[in-house]
Amino acid sequence: MADDSPELPSKRKCLGTDCEKDAGALQCPTCLKMGMSDSYFCSQDCFKRNWNEHRTLHKTAQGKTQDVTAAYNPFPTYSFTGPVRPVYPLSAKRTVSRSIKHPDWAVTGIPKGEQRLNRTKIDILDAKGQEAMRKVCKLAREVLDITAAELKPGITTDYLDEVCHRACIERNSYPSPLNYNHFPKSLCTSPNEVVCHGIPDQRILLDGDILNLDISLYHEGYHADVNETYYVGDRAKADPDSVRVVETARECLDKAVELVKPGTPIREFGRVIEKHAKSRNCSVVATWGGHGINTEFHPPPWIPHYGKNRAVGVCKPGMTFTIEPILTLGRPREVYWPDNWTNVTVDGKRTAQFEHTLLVTETGVEVLTAASESSPGGPIPMPTTTNEIAKADSTSNV
Repeated sequence: MADDSPELPSKRKCLGTDCEKDAGALQCPTCLKMGMSDSYFCSQDCFKRNWNEHRTLHKTAQGKTQDVTAAYNPFPTYSFTGPVRPVYPLSAKRTVSRSIKHPDWAVTGIPKGEQRLNRTKIDILDAKGQEAMRKVCKLAREVLDITAAELKPGITTDYLDEVCHRACIERNSYPSPLNYNHFPKSLCTSPNEVVCHGIPDQRILLDGDILNLDISLYHEGYHADVNETYYVGDRAKADPDSVRVVETARECLDKAVELVKPGTPIREFGRVIEKHAKSRNCSVVATWGGHGINTEFHPPPWIPHYGKNRAVGVCKPGMTFTIEPILTLGRPREVYWPDNWTNVTVDGKRTAQFEHTLLVTETGVEVLTAASESSPGGPIPMPTTTNEIAKADSTSNV
């Protein structure tokens, strides 16, 4: 077993957007006045270039002033691989009325039903189960769209957690991640170099970020799972590398979904995903994969997203599972933050993910979590000219 214990950092990373230099002793004076530490830059010029993005840290959603004197980095000695930092304290654990059906981990944090599963037995749902999955997945898409509609520079990921939680409750649903193996929040928010399972906190989203929202909910005994990566502000849409990893991940999922039909070997999804990722100079993060989903959150089968895998089994009518490829611009290796949840790229490069819950039908596939015409987000073309990038910068500055 590898030793995953953090080492004390010898150098700090500059907070400048996409700046890969080590930070010097220069800190933001406004942050220092507010009691915020760990805001180091490599130079005065870099600080000035990033001022428009950085100053949003001094404000919160809807123009309200944050109590930043209480904000802090809970892992000050950890050597972070990229610019994203946790901003604590976390808000209090959100509650769910007992009138709403709870999964078995709601109180203890332990998914006992999953632990008892036969990992080789894949469930085939009858007509009643399939209809239940359609219903819960429709609700999950609604919750994702409601949460994504709130995305903009200047809000916190904790605010998005509040929006998601409220939307679940309004639909008589339990947010599946809440207390799952003791996860503290109702959704996962994974910005920039965070591969998956980011914990919503007091970090403020910046113009230029990309953010994955991973929504799962439990309704009347069945689970749904869906996620998308979104652009935060115009600067993100003008960054060719961010667009490349986001749009390639979106296309990888689409290409894999096209293969789903009775008789398709489960191992085939990884082949087409990795082939397309490599064609765009992106790498597949092999650690994470898709999974079965129904009355349990993560039952069999396991769905690898890389080629030359040895996944066993074929698609059969009545199967419900997710495909959810994660791509990165850099090395496909990850490390954990000390919270034991937040998974980040080892080199701090950006990453993107998309996920659908799927039902295998007699003739093909039904995408149960499909977006509607009014859903936020959606594909954008790759910026190809300096004029497009300059235009986005100008709009962002205004």
